[in-house]
Amino acid sequence: MASKKKASPKDPSLPEAEGRGPEGEGTLPVPAPLEEEKRLPSGVDPLQRYLSEISRFPLLSREEEERIAKEYYETRDPRLAYKLVTSNLRLVVKIALEFQQFWNRNFLDLIQEGNLGLLQAVRKFDPYRGVKFSYYASFWIKAYILKYIMDNWRLVKIGTTQAQRKLFYNLKKEKERLEALGFKPTPRMLAQRLKVKEKEVIEMEQRLSASDVSLEAPLKDDSEDTYRDFLRDPSPSVEDRLARDEVLARFSQILHEFGKTLQDKEKVIFYERLLSEEPLTLQEIGKRFGISRERVRQIEERLLRKLRKYLEERLPDAHNYPLALEGATA
Repeated sequence: MASKKKASPKDPSLPEAEGRGPEGEGTLPVPAPLEEEKRLPSGVDPLQRYLSEISRFPLLSREEEERIAKEYYETRDPRLAYKLVTSNLRLVVKIALEFQQFWNRNFLDLIQEGNLGLLQAVRKFDPYRGVKFSYYASFWIKAYILKYIMDNWRLVKIGTTQAQRKLFYNLKKEKERLEALGFKPTPRMLAQRLKVKEKEVIEMEQRLSASDVSLEAPLKDDSEDTYRDFLRDPSPSVEDRLARDEVLARFSQILHEFGKTLQDKEKVIFYERLLSEEPLTLQEIGKRFGISRERVRQIEERLLRKLRKYLEERLPDAHNYPLALEGATA
């Protein structure tokens, strides 16, 4: 068996990026249109055209995927990267469909962002950790799609205020919780429970009610095949779930240990801003300590540098985990 080789942070075998992201995600090996597709009329649904185009790429078995991933890790052969990418393009579509309720623009935008996450997963994946590539890649795909939605939510970013962030992450869950208890959730009731304005609940519900692409919709007008039939099931295996639980437990323990090293302002920023589901804003923290918003931002940047160093010292392979801490945007 080939010896395990440490991959270079910047891989010349994959295409250079076009000004996107911190390391440059590059352009995916998108297949050239088939001859018959070139003759399709311009009125054909672009999504149907795209699905038809990527359907000609075969899916890999678990064994094939593992073998190709290891060979690519050792050789950085772009032909192997191409196989990993193209065999998982359907997975990107499947995951993008899960996020469509947050996006009322071109659905293909979400697919493109997910494709960028897929390419990043190819670069970062370590096949010797015992996790399926497709399962690992799903983390990167979701992260890229979610960030794109957060950055491009209509004309106003979804994360502009603490109330918007709270609604974005919790509105659907709170509605389901109330319905399970036998209540019909009204905007006023939801606003009271989530401690936001009723007007903000109504606005968020309008945004989330954008038309969906149904999984049961036919791929083509003359076909009985549906989007669900076309997509592969990304559900993790037992081995993947165990590996995930192990990684998360290890990561959580290290974060807990790091928190014990902090005092005063840094501890508040760490627990009540970076790790909180309802993060405080820079202004709120500044008001608590009697300092400026800019000063809080500087402390936060210093804290993130300390955290990265702490993780690198205790997790030498931390770059292989699709986990990241980012400061809140408000």
